[in-house]
Amino acid sequence: MVIATLLGLSAAALGQTGPGGSPLLTPPTLPSLVPSGTPLPNLPPGAAQEALQRLLDGGATRGPPAGMPRAASILPLPAIAAQPLPAPVVPDDPLSSAESFFAARLDGPPLRQFGYETFRGGGGGAALGFGALPEDYILGPDDEVIVAFRGRARQTLTLRIGRDGNLLLPDLAPIPATGRSLKDLRAHLEGLATRDLGGSEVFLSIGQVRQMNIFVAGEVVRPGFQALNALSTVLDALSATGGVRKTGSLRAIRIEGPRGRRVVDLYSVIADAPGDADLSLREGDRIIVPPVGGTVAVAGDVARPAIYELPSRQASAPLGDMLALAGGTIRQGGNRLLVQQSDGAGRRSFAELAPTSAVRRGDAVLVQPGADVVANTVRLAGHVAVPVTRAAAGGRQSQTLRGLISDRRLLRNDPYVRLGVVWRADRQTGQRNFRAFDLGRVLEGRANMPLQEGDEVIVFARSDIAFLTSPAVQRALRGEAPTPAPNAPPVADCPALTSLALASRASPQRYAHVKGAGFPEIGAAPCPQVYLDYPDLPAFMLDQSVVLTGEVRTPGLFPITDDTGLDTVIAAAGGLSDAADLRVVEFAREPPDGGGAIPLARTRLDLTSRNFAAVRLSARDTIRIPRGFGDRDTGPVILLGEFLRPGTYDIRRGERLSEVIARAGGLTPQAYPYGAVFTRQSVRERQQEGFARTARELETSLIQVASGQAVAGSRGTGVDLGAAITAGRELANSLREARAAGRMVVEANPVILAARPELDVLLEPGDIIAIPKRPNEVTVVGSVLNPGSLQFRSGWRASDYVRGSGGTQRFADPSRAFIVLPNGQSTAAGLSAWQQGGPPVPPGSLVVVPQDPSPYETWGFVRDLTQVLGQISVSAAALAVIAREAGN
Repeated sequence: MVIATLLGLSAAALGQTGPGGSPLLTPPTLPSLVPSGTPLPNLPPGAAQEALQRLLDGGATRGPPAGMPRAASILPLPAIAAQPLPAPVVPDDPLSSAESFFAARLDGPPLRQFGYETFRGGGGGAALGFGALPEDYILGPDDEVIVAFRGRARQTLTLRIGRDGNLLLPDLAPIPATGRSLKDLRAHLEGLATRDLGGSEVFLSIGQVRQMNIFVAGEVVRPGFQALNALSTVLDALSATGGVRKTGSLRAIRIEGPRGRRVVDLYSVIADAPGDADLSLREGDRIIVPPVGGTVAVAGDVARPAIYELPSRQASAPLGDMLALAGGTIRQGGNRLLVQQSDGAGRRSFAELAPTSAVRRGDAVLVQPGADVVANTVRLAGHVAVPVTRAAAGGRQSQTLRGLISDRRLLRNDPYVRLGVVWRADRQTGQRNFRAFDLGRVLEGRANMPLQEGDEVIVFARSDIAFLTSPAVQRALRGEAPTPAPNAPPVADCPALTSLALASRASPQRYAHVKGAGFPEIGAAPCPQVYLDYPDLPAFMLDQSVVLTGEVRTPGLFPITDDTGLDTVIAAAGGLSDAADLRVVEFAREPPDGGGAIPLARTRLDLTSRNFAAVRLSARDTIRIPRGFGDRDTGPVILLGEFLRPGTYDIRRGERLSEVIARAGGLTPQAYPYGAVFTRQSVRERQQEGFARTARELETSLIQVASGQAVAGSRGTGVDLGAAITAGRELANSLREARAAGRMVVEANPVILAARPELDVLLEPGDIIAIPKRPNEVTVVGSVLNPGSLQFRSGWRASDYVRGSGGTQRFADPSRAFIVLPNGQSTAAGLSAWQQGGPPVPPGSLVVVPQDPSPYETWGFVRDLTQVLGQISVSAAALAVIAREAGN
């Protein structure tokens, strides 16, 4: 009994009942292990009892009478099925002889022999045969049957068919059972119950099927006798042996026994090959697995590449049959069938096969595409949501631009609508070229273009167009190699820039309209993906572009198609600014000339009517929209300090200092206009250049001294030349790092400006005017004993203030002392004996006493630095005043 075998219970414990139907034994329980040693999962008591009852009733082939618990006819346990047993770990199989043979002849991973993995993980015992028994099951000796009588006679009998083939029931004659089907025996018992046991019903089920020994020999893993049950098939027997070796045949398995001899082709079971294999077994059958027959390898574009065995006793087979075993070709048509064969001398040769050809033992068939190319497609790429591929033609209708871009949502946001490109190949030569179209008109339904097979439609983003004016493109147009700017994304890997640089060097005038636009080289941008995919695009786009500069919101380069209206280009530029002067719009064109000359024609257009659509543009045109004249200047000036209303003031062209002072409400009573600090950017730049130039000259002189070219008699003088050079180098660094203020000496007293208009300075954007409060000190710096600020004394000269600071130091040079006056001017201090102390010093002045440079003058590289030091002092003082007034 199959169920009893699973549960490890005796037949008597399963079905014997006493008088009145009382059970003789307590209900059995589920074991912890199945016969194979695998543990059963833990189940709740109620679920375990229900599972046991279903196992007990599982062998019945007919439902029980009314009032009895329903027995399941199918026995899988849900709790057990939910936890499948782990699959055994199978090590990688080494290549068999056939697999090694074909691996040396075919590229790629080695092919495996088909079908042998069917038995992987099987074997070790007889089939358990879960589920309802078929009605045509043939009974035999040792089969266990369960006969249940209900009605007038109530009893359940578990009986076994004897060796004589009879089934013995109480009060009935022996019933022949061997050789009868389950259906036939059930019908016979029902007839006996109706005739001899009136008022009773009989039910028949199988408790335990009989066991049989099958001998398996030949090319199997474990040949010998295999204990199987009567439900086992040839596959069960082969699995019990561990499976067929790869040296054994799957198509010529012999079954010999009482019913004679037959050949089983397992391909009809595992590969759906033609034929109907009889896999049933009877007591006394023998299974013989002969060596494998001829094999053919099928590789390439098939569903199941593998090594297949030829039919039994055949040296060849139709190619179509072998392709069918491999699952058929992946593509429906257009296949190229290449076979590698061996000739009589063992040499390998290749041949083309027709689908109706035959293949022989040892052939290797390779299925390849006849022409693996894409046909009848068009593609939408570039600034799209997802690249789109469509059929170039369907039925009688060919694809068009409007059909390809039928949905605006195919494009990403912010496309450039004035130009799209079709990348088309010549049908004869395959040479690719670009064709332009107006994307905006296509989207509006006012333009269309038929497409051809292989066309690629490219849509651009506005950022792709902006890249055409980037510094990288500007350098490429000058013929320079694409090098990245510092801290900029790399552009050296952009092949489009190299192509553009070569084109510009070959024809310097080709892109003159772009070079003359004067686009600033500011910022850096990475090479757009569309130019990486199509490196020749930038040259084509520049040839198709017009230049729009001046008073538009986003001036730049705009690729267009011929006969495009100026209105659409202005719209692409974001429209006009409010200050555009449409009376004198400058329009330049290079008309073609058959004589080889390309004259530049400039025209001034009056577009005050705003009929921009009347101006039709073509490639290489240049349009400049000027700004209307205004007297407002391009930047403000800043007033600091003692003004009634200090702050930032915009100015008009030609505005003077006195006018801005008046706009600020004039000066306060505490203002000191003589000490006004006036700085200007252009002056600051010139002063900074002067500092750098002096530092360079000083370093050049140091080099000459170090090489001995500028030293006259320095040997033996006892002067430390190294220390002098170090000091000179430090002085040069100080000059280079000095910050210029850009101070100008101006008159800022409104009374004087009113009397002398010629002193009233014209203002420029960025000027800074700082008016300090009236100071009451004079500052003395340099080679004095106590540098600092002294209280202003009326009538005191520079010598008085130097004496008030403790006098000069030992290495001071009084003859070179100077005064920086409050207005920024410098004058000699007059500290020499013949200068009588110099002029009176006004409050807010700076007295500078320099060090004596005479020890270094003999080397010739220390020149008179009084002027430079004076400028540094003026700058420092000016910056100090500006910082102080800005803080207030």
